[in-house]
Amino acid sequence: MSEKELDSYRFLSGEDPTDEMLECIMKEAAEEAIAKKKKAEERMAEFMRKRRVELHAKYSEKIREICGDK
Repeated sequence: MSEKELDSYRFLSGEDPTDEMLECIMKEAAEEAIAKKKKAEERMAEFMRKRRVELHAKYSEKIREICGDK
């Protein structure tokens, strides 16, 4: 199936997609969902890394104060 044929199909057209069209649509949707998930996981990992650094600095200072270390 050509990209043009697939792009021209709309679910609201009143026509059912062929099995081939549906397979292509679902494949593209799955690929997009996987890419979005990966990007979200990368953003979350970076956020968590930064937060760990912040918390480590904050509590390391408090521990030094309690222990009398300067």
